[in-house]
Order: sequence, then structure tokens, then C-alpha cells
Amino acid sequence: MTGADLEEALQRAQKGDSEAFRLLYRDLQPRLLRYLHTLAGQDAEDIASETWLQVTRDLAGFTGTYDGFRGWVATIARHRALDHLRRTQRKPALPVPAEDLASWPATGQSADTAQRALDAVATTSAIALIATLPPDQAEAVLLRAVLGLDATTAGHVLGKRAGAIRTAASRGLRTLGKKLESGEAQPLTGDRRTRGIPSR
Repeated sequence: MTGADLEEALQRAQKGDSEAFRLLYRDLQPRLLRYLHTLAGQDAEDIASETWLQVTRDLAGFTGTYDGFRGWVATIARHRALDHLRRTQRKPALPVPAEDLASWPATGQSADTAQRALDAVATTSAIALIATLPPDQAEAVLLRAVLGLDATTAGHVLGKRAGAIRTAASRGLRTLGKKLESGEAQPLTGDRRTRGIPSR
């Protein structure tokens, strides 16, 4: 689907078109789940369900573009995840093991490791590796690379300026690239917990 198709689907969904809403859901849900898995581990699907319930309830009042819609959904999801984590009084967990990212071959002799890290973001293993970053960098990388938000929209989600988001994402991607290049990317075992996601 093109951006124009998604813009049109958003407008139709706001008028109650359930097929248009399904298109929005199918486009965003897989990336949203990857983001939530990093924040809340195995509870991601429950939190995503709560997020979509709120989205359906409040969609008619949303104003903005499809990119703005993705940011709005990410903000709702993040708030739901943080509320859930506070209720359960535990730190975000990522039970998914990271497997052999360091052994992936480069695409050329001087392959850009940051680009390799970006390319790998869509995989479960990469999400686990991203969770090892400092929280501000991890969320910036997830919002930019996984959810596909621009720096301004990601900044709105996290309550930061676009420049801070670009910097955090860049640092995070460089760190991931170095880990991949050096073979530092270690599999996560058991219920290894991330270092906590900043509160809203």
C-alpha cells in the first residue's frame, strides 16, 4: 500500500469504514507488537489490544496525517505499556533470545554496519539486541526504524525534540553496528530484563 492509500484509508476509517480500519491495523500492528515486546515482553499482545480499543474509541476525534496517526498510536501504546509496567511493578522484559546476529555476512567488503543493524530491525533477534541499548537510544531506534516514524513524530511520542531523537537513534544504530561488527552481540538467555524505559 502506498502512503496515499493509507491516508485515504485513515479518512475512511474515521468515518466508520471497518475495511479501511482493517487496512490501518494490518499495516501498523506487526511493527507495534515488536515495539511493545521490547517495552513489556510477553504482555505485548494484551497491551496492543488495549491500545487498539482506545484507538477505535477515539479515532473519530483524531486529526492529522497517516504519519501523525502512527505517532498517535505509538504514544497510546507507550502510555499503556508504562501503565502496565507500573501496575505489575517490574522492569520491561524481553524473553526473546537474540541469535547469531554477529554471524550474518556483510553484503560487501566494506559493508556499513549501521545499515546492517537497520536492515535487521525487523527480526525478533534484532529487537532483542536493540533492548540492550540504553533506554533512550532503544526507544528512538524502535520508533524510527521499526515503527517508521519521522524524528518529529517520534519526538512527540517521547516528549523530546526531533534533534534529540535523531541523535539517540544515530548513537543507538552506531552502537548496534559496532556490536555486530565486533561479534559482541550475545544471545539473551532466560528472562533478561532491559535497564528500564523512561517514564512519561
